[in-house]
Amino acid sequence: MDRIDLQIEVPPVTAADLALPAPAEGTAEAAARVAAARELQAERAAKADDARATPLNARAEGDWLETIADLDPPARALLAQAAEAGGLTARGWTRTLRLARTIADLEGSGGVRRIHVAEALIYRRVGAMAGVSA
Repeated sequence: MDRIDLQIEVPPVTAADLALPAPAEGTAEAAARVAAARELQAERAAKADDARATPLNARAEGDWLETIADLDPPARALLAQAAEAGGLTARGWTRTLRLARTIADLEGSGGVRRIHVAEALIYRRVGAMAGVSA
């Protein structure tokens, strides 16, 4: 399971769900946010004076990933808590950090904060497996 980046349960749609109003963000808006996040990633890599810079978070590794993540102390503490609780391997740490950086980019956030790490852990189902509280 450590090699799977995202795990999301999607329950069946109920009749009550169908009666709800349409979501505020539609497909076009979501696609625009994704395009903006990818552009941000490409610009960040292009501006970097670093041979390790990659234009996509999905390929970021090592020191470059640590640099672009710019974790605040609470975010680093949550990631460490998940690792210590046995929910993250070294590979899982890297994948969670990449995902958290992408979530932050989708929000337009400069650095990765605790909320981004918590969401990444949820998508990786680490918190539930390791008893980590976000």
